[in-house]
Amino acid sequence: MEFSNAIEVKNLTKKYSGFLLDVPELVIPEGFSTALVGENGAGKTTLMNILSGIRLDYKGDIKYFGTYTDKDRENGPEVKEKIGYVGSNAYYFPQWTIGNIKELSKLLFGSFDAEKFDAICEELAIFPGQPIDYSKKNSALSEGNKMKLRLAGVLARDTEMLILDEPASPLDPLMRDKLCQIIRNYIDEGDGKHTAFYSTHDIADMENVTDYVIIIEHGTVVEQGFAEDLKEKYVLVKGESSDADKAKEILYTMNTGSYGFEGMCLAENLDKLAGMDIIKETPTLSQICIAVMKAHSKLG
Repeated sequence: MEFSNAIEVKNLTKKYSGFLLDVPELVIPEGFSTALVGENGAGKTTLMNILSGIRLDYKGDIKYFGTYTDKDRENGPEVKEKIGYVGSNAYYFPQWTIGNIKELSKLLFGSFDAEKFDAICEELAIFPGQPIDYSKKNSALSEGNKMKLRLAGVLARDTEMLILDEPASPLDPLMRDKLCQIIRNYIDEGDGKHTAFYSTHDIADMENVTDYVIIIEHGTVVEQGFAEDLKEKYVLVKGESSDADKAKEILYTMNTGSYGFEGMCLAENLDKLAGMDIIKETPTLSQICIAVMKAHSKLG
């Protein structure tokens, strides 16, 4: 598949005490929705903060939309105008009212549409069945409504890329489904030029809207690719207990029980299971992510 990249990363590093983000190469394809998946503490937020320009204390090269460098991002407004960022914490000051947020957004971003902001706030039911309370402080909103407000702020702008850090975490199941619909609409409306990049530790919430996946563990990208390609690379295998010991030497990851075994196998290794009584299935994206995370996790 041929595609352009919304973001290209080379030799990116950021060191903390006891943690190193080390990403030799990473791409986020343009015109698709990409999920960044990993355990808590894997480095997702650090990576997103660097790509969005929140953190500047890193080493490496970043290119945006095939044209702009990270220095262009900081020295000119055109790159930041193209990117809508939603952080997970402390995005708006607690004392800011919804009216303050609306007015400040108009001042900060030339493409911010105040009427569209109102419409999105109503669509997301921040004040269900009631007029928008512009005097309401950010601190007085529930965590779910704070996230809805952040989403309304970026969706009311004319952007080419959304960077969303854990957008589904504070939302209820119905709103998570709505979020997936919003992301898909955003992609579809861009005619191949709109890109969404979001982090999650539970891909099951976002699987139906995810085109491309990046899996990160301990600050390192351990897998990346289009969802359909990954479903061809990995195969879910189920078999009898009597074959478990032999299968364990071949499978990528495996769970066992009284029923037998279940595990993930690289498609290239399927021939090594010849002679075993097994069932092969196409895995879900969630199953693939869990298997890859498990294979690289330090959990016992």
